[in-house]
Amino acid sequence: MTPDETAREERLGGVYAFAAYFLWGFMPLYFLLLTPIGPWEIVVWRILFSLVFCAILLTVTRTWGKLFAILRDRRLVFWTIVAGLLIYVNWQVFLIGILTGHVIEGSLGYFINPIVTVLLGVLVLGERLRTAQWVAIGFAALAVLVIIVAYGSFPWIALTLAASFGTYGLVKKQIGPQVDAISGLTLESLWLTPIAVVQLIVVANTTGLVFGTQDAGHTALVTLAGVVTAIPLLLFAAGARRAQLVVIGLLQFVAPIMQFITGAWLLHEPMPLERWIGFGLVWVALTVLTVDSVRAARRARSASGDVAELI
Repeated sequence: MTPDETAREERLGGVYAFAAYFLWGFMPLYFLLLTPIGPWEIVVWRILFSLVFCAILLTVTRTWGKLFAILRDRRLVFWTIVAGLLIYVNWQVFLIGILTGHVIEGSLGYFINPIVTVLLGVLVLGERLRTAQWVAIGFAALAVLVIIVAYGSFPWIALTLAASFGTYGLVKKQIGPQVDAISGLTLESLWLTPIAVVQLIVVANTTGLVFGTQDAGHTALVTLAGVVTAIPLLLFAAGARRAQLVVIGLLQFVAPIMQFITGAWLLHEPMPLERWIGFGLVWVALTVLTVDSVRAARRARSASGDVAELI
C-alpha cells in the first residue's frame, strides 16, 4: 500500500470511528423514545433483535463459516461468553440510567472509561504507567470522591458503566482479530438469549410487557433496537482497523460529550456546583491523559523514523 493509500485509509477510518461515536452519542434520545417501556424489557429486545439482525448480516455477507470456526475454539468461546456478560451489565445499567433521569451520570461513566482502561492495563496486564497517566488517575479518583462527599451521591451508574465497558474492551483485546465484529456480536447476543428469555418472563409476570401494546411507530422503534446496537459497533470496528490509535482515543470523547449535553441542556438534569467540580476534575484528568498519549505517539513515530533511516 502506497503512503497516499495509507493516509486515505486512515482518514476513512477516522470518519468511520467518528460516525460510530456520534451515533452512540444519540443513544439516550433513541431509548427515551421507547417509553413507556422499561429498561429491563428494552434490554431483552435489544439482545433478541441484535441476534436476529446479526444472523441476517451473516447470511447476506456469507460469513457463517467464520462464526462456526470460532465455535470450534474453546478459548474464543469462553471469551465471547465473558464479553457477552459484560456487555449485558453495561447495556442494563446504561438503560436504567437513561430511563431514571441519570443521563449525565451515564456520560460521566464514559468520560472515566479511558482512565479505567489505563488502570486495567496496570492491574491485569502488568503495564507500567508514565507519570502523567498516574496524575490523570489521581484527578479521576479525586473527582469521584468530590461527587460522593460534596454532591452526596455515590455514582454507581457511572462507575459500573466505566468498569464494565473498560473490562469489555480488555476482553476484546484478548480475543484480538480472531473474532470479527459481526460474529462477536452474534455470539454475545446468543449467549445472552437464555438470560433475555428469563428476564422476559419475569417482566411479563410483574410489570407486564409493553412491546406491541403501543402504536405501530413505537413497535417499529423497539424492533430497530438490534440495528441501532449493531451499526455503530460495525462502524467502530471498521474505523479501529484503519485509524491511528491516537485518533480513536480523541474521538471516544464525542459520545459522552453529546450525552452530557443531552442530559444537562435537553433533559435539564441538575448540575449543582459540586457536580461541576467533579466533572471538571475528570476533564482535567482526560486532558492530561490525552496530551500524554499524543506526545507518546509522536515520540514512537519519531523513534520508528530514526530506526528506518538507520536501516
